[in-house]
Amino acid sequence: MPYHPLPKALRAAKPASEHTQNAQANVREQLNFADRQSFADARRGFIATLEPLTLHRDNGQVSYDLARMSFLDDEAPDTVNPSLWRQAQLNAKHHGLYEVCDGLYQVRSFDIANMTLIRGNSGWIVIDPLTSSESSAAALQLANQHLGERPVVAVIHTHSHADHFAGVLGVLNPADAASGKVAVIAPKDFVKESLNENVLAGNAMARRSTYMYGNLLPPSPTGYVTTGLGAALSMGTTGFIVPNDFVYETGETRSIDGIEFEFQMTMGTEAPSEFVFYLPQFKALCMSEITSHHLHNVYTPRGAQVRDALAWAAQINESVELFGDRLEIQFACHHWPIWGRAAAIEYLQSQRDLYKYIHDQTLRLANKGYNKEEIAERITLPKSLSEKFYNRDYYGTVHHNSRAVYVKYLGFFDGNPANLYPLPPTEQAVRYLDFMGGADAVVDKAKKYYTAGDYRWVAEVLNHVVMADPEHIPGRALLADTYEQLGYQCESAPWRNFYLCGALELREGLPETRNYAASPGMAAGIPIENIFQVMAVRLLPEHAADQDLRLLLHFSDLENDYLLQIKNSVLHYFVAKSGVGSDAQLSLTSAHFKQMIMGQVGAAELIEQQHLTVDGDVNALLQLGSLFDQFPRRYPLVTPRDP
Repeated sequence: MPYHPLPKALRAAKPASEHTQNAQANVREQLNFADRQSFADARRGFIATLEPLTLHRDNGQVSYDLARMSFLDDEAPDTVNPSLWRQAQLNAKHHGLYEVCDGLYQVRSFDIANMTLIRGNSGWIVIDPLTSSESSAAALQLANQHLGERPVVAVIHTHSHADHFAGVLGVLNPADAASGKVAVIAPKDFVKESLNENVLAGNAMARRSTYMYGNLLPPSPTGYVTTGLGAALSMGTTGFIVPNDFVYETGETRSIDGIEFEFQMTMGTEAPSEFVFYLPQFKALCMSEITSHHLHNVYTPRGAQVRDALAWAAQINESVELFGDRLEIQFACHHWPIWGRAAAIEYLQSQRDLYKYIHDQTLRLANKGYNKEEIAERITLPKSLSEKFYNRDYYGTVHHNSRAVYVKYLGFFDGNPANLYPLPPTEQAVRYLDFMGGADAVVDKAKKYYTAGDYRWVAEVLNHVVMADPEHIPGRALLADTYEQLGYQCESAPWRNFYLCGALELREGLPETRNYAASPGMAAGIPIENIFQVMAVRLLPEHAADQDLRLLLHFSDLENDYLLQIKNSVLHYFVAKSGVGSDAQLSLTSAHFKQMIMGQVGAAELIEQQHLTVDGDVNALLQLGSLFDQFPRRYPLVTPRDP
């Protein structure tokens, strides 16, 4: 449902209210901000950086820019939770190339993640080449400039999240991976889990990610300050390369260019496909993203499968048992290392207990009959955990992680039949407003609660106003102001970004959008069977209802032919058997098929260029395009969707 931006006078950011100022003062009193150990660790081993740290795509578009974060040099303003401000400073002000120990280096804050470089006998072993080619290429260039030019001899993807693999084309030629010249190593199920998370539900996750990572917010004390997990997310070019070596079991080892690796599988914890590893030569343990300098997400607000908090704690404990008596350095794929065995073990055990506590206490209260919202209000960490900065809510929160644990075990339904068959948001909103005396009456009452600082309740009731009538200007303006104060108070960067992006959408309206499609670099590396899965997700049931269509696909660059079948408004794909019947046979390369399906080139153009031949019913191919849905990238999140 389209709506207009608010009048200019109502669109400006507001200062922190008295209630928000008091909330920030309480945080300053609760935490020991005199503790500067994290700042010393974040600075340790610094070699060089880029000044300004501003990276560009080939077309000149800025892909990453930390130069805009200079305001973090100041003291925390009242518009930012002081604890989150501290984390923002640690992430953004400590960027560049660092020596962890001789032969082991990290480039930090060139993206949301770290890129780790190990000096082998003949070249670099690259661990997690970031989100974008621009960031990973700049990181590698910085290392070559200051440590000596070396070729990349191996790439290791620690897990199946895009900020750890999508920048691979910045450090590696796909042909070198395909030929085996360069080893590309990943945990088992990496391809399936990477593409399931980033492609099948890619548009929904990408849209919510713009909120979670604050991509639309201008950096400022009233806007974007950090992601919590890293300084910022790169918005550069992405790609995908299928690994040529997989690790399947804990205890497996690899010798890569003279460097020994001992792997531990940590599947189904922070990511569905993940491992950690120990480096005996350096006495260093890489914990991938199983540990970081904050509480992580058991459920990520951008959307993903709920993670297993109990398994997460168990895998950290297993790391301590396997490697604890041998390690001197603990490092990870985000944030800064910890040096010294005692400090590293204390950190690992504290992170272990963080996830175990949330898991256990959630289920204790669930077994007493509390639902997920009630549990989230009751769980607080013991001081022995909460007073450590590396356990704070900068990314995940105790509140939403406890709800995630509940959902993992018991699902979304709490047993109350009133919650079994709810109305959708817009229909709820219309009825709530009718009961409450109309939108004007709700807004008038909400103003009193806003003045009293009861922002959570104001957000709940005004959401009904906006869902029923997004053109109700006073209601939309007050809801935007409410989200803003909630954002200012958040210790969690994703929560802050969600609230402030919600306020931005309410004030400014939706930005211009285009249809979603995987980037060319991602599509080129995606196996063809995953492309078929994406097609199935896009199938329009009403358009395909009367279809009984069989297309035989002969790909000149692949070993197998495939049969696509559309029937009962469902798309299936099969490896084709010899002599299989079809309505038409298409002969082309898998690359051209991907381009056609993504809308980058039309079937007629491919036929004209002699890249595609069709045997049988040409109409079967021509009607194919009308059967698939398109996904707008920037659909509304805080206002009604089109019916």
